[in-house]
Amino acid sequence: MASLVLRAPGLRRIWIPMPPRSIGNASISFGLVSVPVQLYSASESSATVGFNMLHKSCGTRLKQQYICPKDGGVVEKDDISKGYEFAKGQYVTFTPEEIKALDEKATNSIDIAEFVPLAAVDRIYLEKVYYLGPDKGGDRAYRLLGEALKETGRAALGQYSARGKQHLVLVRPLDGVLIMEQLHYAAELRPSSEVPHPETPVKEAELSLARQLIEQSSNDEFRPENYHDTVRERVLEAIQSKVEGQEITAEAAPPETKIIDLMDALKASLAKKGTSTSEKKPAKRAGQKLDEEEEEEEQPKKRRAGGRG
Repeated sequence: MASLVLRAPGLRRIWIPMPPRSIGNASISFGLVSVPVQLYSASESSATVGFNMLHKSCGTRLKQQYICPKDGGVVEKDDISKGYEFAKGQYVTFTPEEIKALDEKATNSIDIAEFVPLAAVDRIYLEKVYYLGPDKGGDRAYRLLGEALKETGRAALGQYSARGKQHLVLVRPLDGVLIMEQLHYAAELRPSSEVPHPETPVKEAELSLARQLIEQSSNDEFRPENYHDTVRERVLEAIQSKVEGQEITAEAAPPETKIIDLMDALKASLAKKGTSTSEKKPAKRAGQKLDEEEEEEEQPKKRRAGGRG
């Protein structure tokens, strides 16, 4: 659910929850079945705090203009055309009408082509997420599709056209709601083989400590609510301080701790969590302990017997 933030000087922020608003209509089509749905944004685009460019001397917001590097003059909007650089310094131009004709026509249809195991879709393909809610007359088909996907463990893969583009999408259930994930096409992703990676052998001792460190910080549940954007909060607090006429001072940077040796770094990480890295001696068995106690009792007798001899 979206929220509205209000804050006056000297007052804390007030969060006012707002009901979600549909950003469009569509229809999920598979076979001869059609499910009318409404699209909702699954996230808010308020994560980044933007700053405007101002004139230092008067504080006026600057206007963006296009300058022709050839004649140095300002180019007005009516004199701007779009072109594609097919060779160095050579462009083929298109009129707004030609570009519009090339755009994909919005069909408002999510055309499902196949159903795939949800676990088979790698997370690297994910680009954006939308919620899908049932539209008028679609409650029954919406619920049916969600339950069928949940029971089979599969997701619906297809394409959706919007804003002149055709998107690869994946529809899956989540807590009784359908989600549409906008995916990257395979041609948009770079293969991982392009990234250089070492073939250095891993030492067993280092691997053991690394496993121990992972176990110490492991959790069986994903809890994103435990994390928040501290940088954004700090920027907003600084902005509010400026509004109230306060000065901003930079915090002192913590001293750097450089650990070059990998083994030392692993041990220091475990020590920071209060975990000992020294090997523990194996516990003595009950029988072994009794034998040792009997041996200790017999030692004085043996010494006395030896002295008499």
